[in-house]
Amino acid sequence: MRVGFLGPPGTFSEEALLASGEEGLEPLALPTVYDAVMAVHDGRADRSLVPIENSLEGSVNATLDALAVETRDVAIVGETIHGVRHCLIAARHLELDEIEVVVSHPQANGQCARFLRDRLGAAQVLAAASTADAVRTVAESPQRPWAALGTRLAAEIYGCEILRAGVEDVADNETRFVWLARAGTPRPESSGPWKTSIVFWGVGADEPGWLVRCLSEFAFRGVNLTKIESRPRKQGLGRYMFFVDLEGREDDRPVAEAVAALTERCEEVRTLGSYPAAT
Repeated sequence: MRVGFLGPPGTFSEEALLASGEEGLEPLALPTVYDAVMAVHDGRADRSLVPIENSLEGSVNATLDALAVETRDVAIVGETIHGVRHCLIAARHLELDEIEVVVSHPQANGQCARFLRDRLGAAQVLAAASTADAVRTVAESPQRPWAALGTRLAAEIYGCEILRAGVEDVADNETRFVWLARAGTPRPESSGPWKTSIVFWGVGADEPGWLVRCLSEFAFRGVNLTKIESRPRKQGLGRYMFFVDLEGREDDRPVAEAVAALTERCEEVRTLGSYPAAT
């Protein structure tokens, strides 16, 4: 099974893929989260594993937008939670006060914001497409006093030195990753808890209390929401779509009835996936 992930080799996405315990996988490194989602859409990958939420920085907007806006035939079929431990990495040994530039993915920079502010306040912080791409960039120019935030795996792959380990702001930093497959792919059976993810927006969104009425469809039926997130619809200011994660399978009666009632209040309601929840 060919599985897409945010590359190049050495990212936290690859770490999560390797830690998943799944066998018989052929990893496919892709340049962006968008590419990892669309690889399932266009058949380059049978599955993809992409980050969707971090305990420090919140949702991964690229994943949400790709699932809601860019494709309708890719579904979430599972999830896994991976502990994230950031390392400060350089091509050669550097003291902290020698570092002029720190480069990494914006999520990593945000997860290590306190360390960057307190210990590397004079360094310029640059964004990279991924943490591994940042480490690779540093490795390719060892003469520059640059460092990257990335994984221990990336330091090993690109022959770099770990200057500091565990530089994330909170020790129990975690990222939730979701497995993606073509819509209609048989889901794994599980006797444990399930989760369903939906996105909706509506013609009545400008009316007072519209969102409360939408969410009440779940509350009145005893369906617990574990996450709600708004994102711009990219159609002008004030127009939003709402992402909701809820407990239960899509065919559980309370969930099915709540979603059916929601469709009467909204312009669009889509189930992004119903899948076994990570425990």
